[in-house]
Amino acid sequence: MTKRIPEDQPYIVRASVQKRLLLFGGFAVGVSLFFGCLSGAGSGDVVVTLAIAGCLLALFGLIFGLQVYLMTSGGPVLAVGPAGLWIKTRPTRGQAIWLPWEAIAQVYRRRWALEKMVCVRPHDPRTGANLGAFTALDSGMQQLFFGTGFTATLNFADKPEAEIMGAIAHFSAGRVPIN
Repeated sequence: MTKRIPEDQPYIVRASVQKRLLLFGGFAVGVSLFFGCLSGAGSGDVVVTLAIAGCLLALFGLIFGLQVYLMTSGGPVLAVGPAGLWIKTRPTRGQAIWLPWEAIAQVYRRRWALEKMVCVRPHDPRTGANLGAFTALDSGMQQLFFGTGFTATLNFADKPEAEIMGAIAHFSAGRVPIN
């Protein structure tokens, strides 16, 4: 385990700030306008409606901005090489774990709501058990949704999904089943 994924790996995937901002920004604008219009509709005053929508937009902008920062800072989310791969152990921190190809049972894709993930299941279910309390909480939630605690984004990454999966297949060289 290390604080960040090393930058010297042959293939590195980072979270895309632009894609996250587009999603969360659109959501913040939509929710703010909806509630601003809803609350201002009773008064019939356009200025009141715009003021409420603006305040809500600022509030949601701060909340979602913090979430985007936490999800995209902390370095790469995945790195792949001929000996194995590095993957973040928490979605909002840079903590990462090294898994050699021999320790990986399967690599597969899963979708949850808007998020499409590449999932890495190790042979030993105890892998990553000593990574800390908060990581155990995050990992447990990911285990419920994705079947493993080791996941990295595919559709909110700086590279296309096909390229990421192709790199994993290339570097694993048939040592790991990829679905």
